[in-house]
Amino acid sequence: MVNQDRVRAHVFVSGKVQGVYFRATTRDTAQNQSVDGWVKNLDDGRVEAVFEGSSDDVDTMIDFCHEGSQAARVDDVSVTYEEPEGLDGFEIRY
Repeated sequence: MVNQDRVRAHVFVSGKVQGVYFRATTRDTAQNQSVDGWVKNLDDGRVEAVFEGSSDDVDTMIDFCHEGSQAARVDDVSVTYEEPEGLDGFEIRY
């Protein structure tokens, strides 16, 4: 059974977000926030991520995506909320 206090955000980030440690920084930030999910690069140059956790922690991750890693330049962040799937841990997907 999925915890009803958890939320899930499916995020797409565009801009200069590949080759700038965006995924690694996202993973580290998510782990520090106790947020579960994953992040990966897309062929079109965007980064896709899923965050599951408390509403506040997921909001923190979405806020992070608007800034990204130090070398990133974020142009747009698209967020869709979905039903949590009960993910455990945070990983970089390839």
